Amino acid sequence: MEFRHLGRSGLLISEISYGNWITHGSQVEEEAALACVRAALEAGITTFDTADVYAGTKAESVLGRALKGERREGLEILTKVFWPTGPGRNDRGLSRKHIMESINGSLRRLQTDYVDVYQAHRYDYATPLEETMEAFADVVHSGKAHYVGVSEWKASEIRAAHALARELKIHLVSNQPQYSMLWRVIEGEVVPASQDLGVSQIVFSPIAQGVLTGKYQPGQEPPAGSRATDSSGGAGFIARFMSDEVLTRVQRLRPLAEQAGLSMAQLAVAWVLQNPNVASAIIGASRPEQVHDNVKASGVKLDADLLKAIDEIVDPITERDPARTQSPAKRP
Repeated sequence: MEFRHLGRSGLLISEISYGNWITHGSQVEEEAALACVRAALEAGITTFDTADVYAGTKAESVLGRALKGERREGLEILTKVFWPTGPGRNDRGLSRKHIMESINGSLRRLQTDYVDVYQAHRYDYATPLEETMEAFADVVHSGKAHYVGVSEWKASEIRAAHALARELKIHLVSNQPQYSMLWRVIEGEVVPASQDLGVSQIVFSPIAQGVLTGKYQPGQEPPAGSRATDSSGGAGFIARFMSDEVLTRVQRLRPLAEQAGLSMAQLAVAWVLQNPNVASAIIGASRPEQVHDNVKASGVKLDADLLKAIDEIVDPITERDPARTQSPAKRP
């Protein structure tokens, strides 16, 4: 496993991290989830990403139990706040009230005194950014988090938050967006702004929710039990990649992966890591063997000819997804 600095901070994280959106506490039974975390630790992964909203807070609890007994100083634990975690009007968003209550709940479920990075899961248009950042500063200054980050924020929003973070003497070091060879929305504005500010990307869905493994065949029904058939949220998120045209293009990547000595998943994870602004690619798993396969992408260098061949095959989405400009719903 190789490691990269998170932004311009001194914090090093594993360039492949383990995330438990959809899986822990919902799609995967706990014993399988614990086995996947053990596989991640054995493979050298030290960075673990979760969120208070995953599986209705259950995912944090599962991760806390899975990491119990590990040397805390040897781990980087990341979680997020924004989405509803209860029925109340204030059980959501980035108000001071919700942030201060949510960090305490997350720490309790994760069985730790602090998280390494506390992330705003989306931008809150109903709360002044100053209120949000001041609450984050209090979380950091109280020792409950070391750094702060955001997830799926626009370039302009990241710039504004970064300026406030500097005034408040805290470090905004990361953005967590979706990014894959099929989905390159961040390349236009977010990556250039982040590079200018010293903010890294910690990317989710590097294998496009499993599409880039090649397991979905054009003209065929998705395999039973796959993410595309998951009613808890995965099916809706993966739908944008499930056209026969996209699936046919993905199958044309297989010879490239074989020539490079990589599995399809390894090629996809290695591809996102070629972007120097990416500090880590988040992988998820329902079986330990998926972890063992994906981590082999660490340290892989793809040559220019291979990268060009990939671009000639795929039709990447580089423009902003219109759905993201509307009211966010069912997002990871």
